[in-house]
Amino acid sequence: MIATLHAEPKFSELFMAYLLTRNSRVEEDLIDQLFNSSEKRLARLLLLLAHFGKEGIPQPILLDISQETLAEMIGTTRSRVSFFMNKFRKLGLISYNGKIEVHNSLLNAVLHEKPEIERND
Repeated sequence: MIATLHAEPKFSELFMAYLLTRNSRVEEDLIDQLFNSSEKRLARLLLLLAHFGKEGIPQPILLDISQETLAEMIGTTRSRVSFFMNKFRKLGLISYNGKIEVHNSLLNAVLHEKPEIERND
């Protein structure tokens, strides 16, 4: 591998770009885990799985992905994932019948979420 990196500058450049992208994603995941609620983490994961932010039209999530797997990926319980998925569906943010279709409204909801201010009256 090291010899190839030295001998092939184009490969080396592509490999470094991949590593930087991967490192950035790991940092984003860590920040997400530390600062966002499980609801927001689930929304972000669904957006990532639907390829939001990439060129073209967002794709339905065709993987047969269970709520248990989603829960493990965001660090919460399956029951919380079920609750949030039903909430997202009722709000029209996703369609969920065998496959998950993420709507643009989910992205808007995540990006424009306003923090709630607790009042101690």
